[in-house]
Amino acid sequence: MPRNYYIFNPGRLSRKQNTIFFKPYKQIENSRVVADFEHEIETEPEFSEKDPDFQYEETDQKKVIPIEDIEAIYVFGEADFNRKFFNFCGSNQIPVHIFNYYGYYSGTFYPREFLNSGDLLIRQVAHQQDREKRLFLAQQFVNGASANILKNLQYYTSRGKDCTPFQDEIEALRSQIPSSSEVSELMGIEGNIRQIYYRAWPLIIDQDIDFTKRVKRPPDNQVNALISFANSMVYTTVLGEIYKTQLNPLISYLHEPGTKRFSLSLDLAEIFKPLMADRIIFTLLNRNQIDDSHFKKKGRVCWLSEEGRKIFVRAFDERLGTSIKHRKLNRNVSYRRLIRLECYKLIKHLFEQENYHPFVIWW
Repeated sequence: MPRNYYIFNPGRLSRKQNTIFFKPYKQIENSRVVADFEHEIETEPEFSEKDPDFQYEETDQKKVIPIEDIEAIYVFGEADFNRKFFNFCGSNQIPVHIFNYYGYYSGTFYPREFLNSGDLLIRQVAHQQDREKRLFLAQQFVNGASANILKNLQYYTSRGKDCTPFQDEIEALRSQIPSSSEVSELMGIEGNIRQIYYRAWPLIIDQDIDFTKRVKRPPDNQVNALISFANSMVYTTVLGEIYKTQLNPLISYLHEPGTKRFSLSLDLAEIFKPLMADRIIFTLLNRNQIDDSHFKKKGRVCWLSEEGRKIFVRAFDERLGTSIKHRKLNRNVSYRRLIRLECYKLIKHLFEQENYHPFVIWW
């Protein structure tokens, strides 16, 4: 079965015949150009994502990655690519997700779509342009996300961490979803729910953490850095599953379609972040598998170290492959498959075969 490949080491990715080769590079010692980087981080009012410069030299090593074994490629390390590599990935429907030096998501090489449906595209646009139809889907996405947030709080309440005050506040906000009349209003409700949810995190997490609110650009502490990285992993996974359907990832309903992002992936990722990002964060922190030593900080900026990213990615990849008994299908499905099934449910809704109802954790 194809699987994700995560590239942390610097090197070159190239294609030869029906195989991808990874040739690791070796960093030349003391080669980092530090002056501009240090100055920039400390004095710029906004965080610059410019990577520090290093120099590398080639090695004689070479690793083989058979094309039939690849689901997607995640590149975290410094990497070079040639045109043949991207042509090969494109012809074999393999997305390549790029992260910068700090572990922040930069973008995706999204291969040419191979499952095209003009009929579905028209229906996606029609539902986006119709105010009531768009509002219904946006409500469902917020419903699913908030229900899964509640499931997390209920889970930890049952384990002796009383999250009921936060649950009550979120339930009150959830009651406003059906009567919402604008997508912008829904976004506000969703944002308020997450603020309340994040207030419960110091109770859920056993480590002594400095976390009072969500800060994104840039993350200012360990928990915010973990959330940003985890959410990027969920977003790219959802994008990969959308790619394997006839859905267009640019047409969304909760998030406003725009430039430079696959906004449908943002919609669907909201549903799965409580399960596939937050629960992993709680587990890793509560088991002390990730602690202060796995972060780096400079000025107002905090990011996961390479070792910290490896630990999270390992746990995330294991979660993707975990299987559960599906109540409706009556068979085992992986967490990754749950995302694909969500895409299929949305397609059925767009074709008016079955009303869309979001995935909600049942275990």
